[in-house]
Amino acid sequence: MRQIELTLIKRDISTKGELRKKRAEGFVPVEIYGKDCENLHAFVSIKDLRTLPIGETMLIKVTIDDQTRLCVLKSIQTGWLGDNVLHIDLQDISHLKQIDLEVPIEFSGTPAGVGLGGTFEVLMKTLTIRADISAIPEKIVVDVSKMGLGDALHIRDITPPAGCRIMNSPEDTIAVVLEPESEQSQEGE
Repeated sequence: MRQIELTLIKRDISTKGELRKKRAEGFVPVEIYGKDCENLHAFVSIKDLRTLPIGETMLIKVTIDDQTRLCVLKSIQTGWLGDNVLHIDLQDISHLKQIDLEVPIEFSGTPAGVGLGGTFEVLMKTLTIRADISAIPEKIVVDVSKMGLGDALHIRDITPPAGCRIMNSPEDTIAVVLEPESEQSQEGE
């Protein structure tokens, strides 16, 4: 599991005007919360945020004053255009043995049905897993090369990484290979 380090600046609970001023200076408010730990209010530099990898699960080692906490990213609030970060929530997992979190799915290979004119359609991009803190995967890689026309990939078809359990329903469909439209329209006639 990839681990990123961030240095935060502690903040007191601020008014909207003070928060707006700090955002203009290049900082984003951060809330850190978790089980059996004190909530913290802080700021992070927007430059540091831009170094975070997108689309993968990571552990974030946060340093604030003399404290170090191990966290995961829970949410990012953006402006209505989605181009500027307004607020970040981090969950402190320092005191946990296991955690439930969403992990991205990476599909490897090209489905055999696509070579026959089918269309590969992704229905789920993430899985909810329960994992030991030491076994959190960055992503779950799924080989789809054996999927033929009309095949569906379900949660039950995936073997989770060691130390992980998939929490989604086993019947949930992750991806399908749709048959070519010309064949489907001929069958309907």
